[in-house]
Amino acid sequence: MKYLKAEILVGFFVFASIIAAAVMSLKIAGLVLNGSSAFYTLHAKFDNIGSLKLRAPVKIGGVTVGRISKIYLDDKNLIPVVDMEIDSSCSSLSNESKASIQTAGIIGEQYVSITPGFYDEESGSEYMKDGDYFTDTGSALVLEDLIGKFLYSAGSDAQEEKKKSE
Repeated sequence: MKYLKAEILVGFFVFASIIAAAVMSLKIAGLVLNGSSAFYTLHAKFDNIGSLKLRAPVKIGGVTVGRISKIYLDDKNLIPVVDMEIDSSCSSLSNESKASIQTAGIIGEQYVSITPGFYDEESGSEYMKDGDYFTDTGSALVLEDLIGKFLYSAGSDAQEEKKKSE
């Protein structure tokens, strides 16, 4: 009975710590607890998505505005299609915007970067709506491919110099 008050306070502190750790884990993972945020879906077709993963961020100028919701292969053309859930607060994206796959650092995680296009009513540009496709996309740069191209070009240059000297 003497330590009952202290034990209750310690129990409350442990319970609050567990709740705080759970909320922090969800926040770091990019999951949201409130369902009030509205999203719209945009699609992009890429030649190569590299190691892009589900739930990877979608950023505009470094600010996260959405997440990757689905990655699948187009049955007709056999190219990867990426579905993105974009926050409805970013509803003023022009149909001239570009989606490209970028890498955070040299070998960091990959994400989709959106470069907003210019909006002009006279030129016929419109705002993107739910279900629209990006017409301008940039595929992922695969480090292994770049190294292979570099080595191949270095080898062919050495062969050409050898032929010239003979």
